[in-house]
Amino acid sequence: MSIDRRILFWFAALGLFLLFMFVFSPILLPFVVGMAIAYMLDPVADWFERRGLSRLMATMMILILFVVAFVAFLILVVPILVNQLATLLDDIPRYVKRIEELIESVLTSSWAENLGVNPDTVRSSISDYLNQGARWFTTVIPSIWSGSLAFINVLALAVVAPVVAFYLLYDWDRMIDKVDSWLPRDSVEEVRRLGREIDGVIADFVRGQALVGLTLGTFYASGLVIIGVNFGFLIGLVAGIISFIPYVGSTLGFIASVGIALVQFWPDWIWIAVTATLFVVGQLLEGYVLQPYFIGGNVGLHPVWLMFALFAFGFLFGFVGLLVAIPAAAAIGVLVRYGLSRYLDSPFYRGEAKAKRK
Repeated sequence: MSIDRRILFWFAALGLFLLFMFVFSPILLPFVVGMAIAYMLDPVADWFERRGLSRLMATMMILILFVVAFVAFLILVVPILVNQLATLLDDIPRYVKRIEELIESVLTSSWAENLGVNPDTVRSSISDYLNQGARWFTTVIPSIWSGSLAFINVLALAVVAPVVAFYLLYDWDRMIDKVDSWLPRDSVEEVRRLGREIDGVIADFVRGQALVGLTLGTFYASGLVIIGVNFGFLIGLVAGIISFIPYVGSTLGFIASVGIALVQFWPDWIWIAVTATLFVVGQLLEGYVLQPYFIGGNVGLHPVWLMFALFAFGFLFGFVGLLVAIPAAAAIGVLVRYGLSRYLDSPFYRGEAKAKRK
């Protein structure tokens, strides 16, 4: 296959994938979740197979344990999160009012007057931002669950995703072999190498980041609960879960927890400082211990590229886009590096083609 036809083939494959995502994104969620579960658990199934267990028995045992753990999480953790979220939504107006009172006390202090701060302008701007944020939080979050399709989506996730995960996990190796047999024969080794590299990037990042998020979520939630910050369990767990988005989880968790600590503990600065220190320690723990241990030094996903992929795929394909953003970012990154290496090795880059024409 010529280079031009090869490029055309892969661009056509990419176009078909994007078209498929665009058309079927409203119904893809349980299938994408099921595929993600199967992908994450495939190494475990392979491990059991190497020790003499059949693929069917390994798949059944792994998924039963996974479902039991997930149900235990729903029973033990989700009620606490839902209760704290409902209480937080009810208490937001009170927190906004308290923050406005704290800001008012600062604006009327002598040092604010010495700095030439216009209290009316600052007061008006901050009040507008606080009220807009409170309105967004108290209307958007409940609306997520009030839609007519919310129950159907949850039911589809609970029923369809495990079934999809079972069949994909059971047939995973056979599917890989079948896809391998469809590859263009003159490019098969090259595509296999790229596939292994993409799989390595995804596996290192996703599986490693899952462990990082779980550890950070436990650390933040436990710390905030021990300190006594209201809604600390909810804030800490969410901050850990979304820590895969660079700096977003820790930043949002810091702002939310310190903001609540200000309202709750003012004027006792000690507990406010302890709350802030918790997230500073969490960032150091993530950067110098968890990331190197669970993920390694360089997985080929630059933080800026990762954030762009999450925003772009989320904008184009909704929540399903967020789920496929990381694998897509990994694949695109590997392909771009491959294309760049081919370009740097080409006669065009080295100027040999022009020299030959002369």
